Amino acid sequence: MNKQIKNILKITLPLVLGVFLVWYSLAKVSLSEILEYAKNADYVWIFFGVFLGLLSHLSRSYRWLFMLEPMGYKVKFGNSVMAVFATYLINYTIPRAGEVARATILTNYEGVPFEKGFGTIVAERIADLIVMLGIIAITLFLQFDFIYGFLVEKFNPVKIGIGLVVCVILGFLFLRIIKKSNSKIALKIRNFASGLIEGALSIFKMKKKWAFIFHTLFIWGMYLLMFYVTTFSMSELEGISAGAILIGFISASFSIAATNGGIGSYPLAVYAAFSIFGIAEAPSIAFGWIMWASQTLMVILFGGLSLIYLPIYNRKKTNS
Repeated sequence: MNKQIKNILKITLPLVLGVFLVWYSLAKVSLSEILEYAKNADYVWIFFGVFLGLLSHLSRSYRWLFMLEPMGYKVKFGNSVMAVFATYLINYTIPRAGEVARATILTNYEGVPFEKGFGTIVAERIADLIVMLGIIAITLFLQFDFIYGFLVEKFNPVKIGIGLVVCVILGFLFLRIIKKSNSKIALKIRNFASGLIEGALSIFKMKKKWAFIFHTLFIWGMYLLMFYVTTFSMSELEGISAGAILIGFISASFSIAATNGGIGSYPLAVYAAFSIFGIAEAPSIAFGWIMWASQTLMVILFGGLSLIYLPIYNRKKTNS
């Protein structure tokens, strides 16, 4: 498969998958029913959730400055904010194109070399991945009894035990093979793991490392709180458990990587998680759509304004 075909598939497959998942979710719960839930929702909580999402994006923009400053670049906070919002908006069109655009914006308006700007974005993603893994670990610890009970109820305990043992053995063998192999795939995996460790350790070498760590935790705290407070907008989700919130949040977060901005996949991921806790299909999918739509509209608004205002904001610099 040549490079051109690969690039075409990278763009078209997420879009096709997103369209299919939108159709599939609407086949399970009709659009009119979803609109009815949206009509009856309490928009005070929805707007509060959007506000928390906005705070997380502003914090991400400020955190970026901590990584650029040690390299000698005093980037305007305004440019950082607009670059971040432009990233989210562009990612709705072509997956991961937003990160390239974000680094390019800094190159054009702040003179930061593309490779350096992009390197800081990769390091940020590593920090975010570590926090996400931490949330998963905490969820597994707090909800171990429930998750174990659910698996035992759905599957044979003996088969679960055998499956875990097999997974551990396969994992050990996989690591041994990757460590000794010189194949391209093995080298890529080793380089990725090495970069992950190096990126994580580099955080502790920053001058403002504690501020960076605070903002990283704040960003993800706002993400989680945003998901939680939006559940208050629907009376059908009253009294939802902490386990449902955590597992729903994790499932929804991973769905964003499946399609462009989580279109189609986000509501179904929420439903898949909530169904474990016996929450009905219709309100689960409706909540997923409300949650996704509110955050998407916020990104479209601020991302669109950012792309329009960036050249105006930097007009003096551009003219000079």
